[in-house]
Amino acid sequence: MPRARSTEPRRPDFRAVRAKLPEPLGAAVDGFERHLAAERGLSVHTVRGYVGDVVSLLDHLSGAAGRETLAELDISVLREWLSAQHAQGASRSTMARRTAAARTFTAWALRSELLPSDPGPRLAVPAKPRKLPAVLRADQAGAAMQASATGADQGDPVALRDHAVLELLYATGVRVAELCGLDVDDVDRERRVIRVIGKGDKERVVPFGLPADDALDRWITAGRPNLVRAGSGAALFLGVRGGRLDPRTVRRAVHDAVGTVSGAPDVGPHGMRHSAATHLLEGGADLRSVQELLGHATLATTQLYTHVTVERLKAIHDRTHPRS
Repeated sequence: MPRARSTEPRRPDFRAVRAKLPEPLGAAVDGFERHLAAERGLSVHTVRGYVGDVVSLLDHLSGAAGRETLAELDISVLREWLSAQHAQGASRSTMARRTAAARTFTAWALRSELLPSDPGPRLAVPAKPRKLPAVLRADQAGAAMQASATGADQGDPVALRDHAVLELLYATGVRVAELCGLDVDDVDRERRVIRVIGKGDKERVVPFGLPADDALDRWITAGRPNLVRAGSGAALFLGVRGGRLDPRTVRRAVHDAVGTVSGAPDVGPHGMRHSAATHLLEGGADLRSVQELLGHATLATTQLYTHVTVERLKAIHDRTHPRS
């Protein structure tokens, strides 16, 4: 099944835009980036997203708005910038993310004495539509694992790796960045648990089952030794050149495996995470336990999966109950 193409316009490479910013604005971007990475401990991907949004804002400040210093960043500039984003076709979720990035930046700029006041709190955050995530049925997840296992049975190191990746994603519900960040020592085969470093550098321990353990054993003993290089370090999963596995490669592996299953929705690694959570709840797991396993900061985030489960139960009822 082909993946749906985004209708949003592609944003210019923020690095090229950043290089053209006036020196004071570029310095502010550098300071904000250091704050996000060092003080708040955000992931590389989150930092990149926030910095890209702020570069877009400051480019608007110095260009379309005709302002030359950060001190001139006020609520009117923020609103003009968001209005321009909306006119260019940015989705509501993208608008919400960029609003959050702008508010985080202006709060930091005030604390850093780069702004005389913080206009961020006056900027309304667009309501983000709450969509039910696409998930696999348990039989579809099993079929995807079987398709992946068939390739691994040939003994190819990449196929062994991809099968272990899929099994571990589905068994644990970890995020793709968390999976790629795993080291060999993070896996306790005897207890069948992995040590995960999640958002904000929070550590948690997540169990996995026998199928994932078997796939990991085959990867570690027969697959990884064929890809390891002098500079591979302790990374659990490796790319074909011996470096730490890239999230894009994981996404491709998941899409390829799920694509072999007739009728399955087109999901990526995050869809596997959704599926794992949904199947845990359907199997009787309590919400708090699933929250701990997934590394959610609040129970409200985990509760989204109860809506998925209710929708599935309603569909089953409508299909099978004699008086539905």
